[in-house]
Amino acid sequence: MQINRRHLMLPALVLGLLAAVSAFALSPDEEAVAKRVESFRTAQIAQDAKGLEELTAPELSYSHSDARVEDKAAFIKNATSGRSKTLSLQYKDPSIRVVGDLAIVRFHWLGESETVADGKKSSTNLHILMNWQKQAGTWKLLTRASTKL
Repeated sequence: MQINRRHLMLPALVLGLLAAVSAFALSPDEEAVAKRVESFRTAQIAQDAKGLEELTAPELSYSHSDARVEDKAAFIKNATSGRSKTLSLQYKDPSIRVVGDLAIVRFHWLGESETVADGKKSSTNLHILMNWQKQAGTWKLLTRASTKL
């Protein structure tokens, strides 16, 4: 049998496809973290204090792109104040990496909000780094930092 380039291409294509599929498959912990991240996003939009309370660790350190740092109580109070409303919030291109009982989450934040008092709209374009920790079997947001893009 004569081997030509076509014969070599099929196994290479199959191996490449298998590698791509396995690269996108999430482990059970990664899947659990992904669900918690999405729950966090929806709790932010809804300004759901109870949801944010449940999703965050007591030791939370939440850093904003303007260099403000909040603990858990301050974050929840400010995130649910009602001073503004979220018009849209996307967590684009997320990546999740679990290392033991910690998860490193990165994504591109695209948001639009409106100040309730005057109706002024503003947009945010940020890179986010979150660290989640498994505490008593549940993933909790431990730290969050953002950088303006």
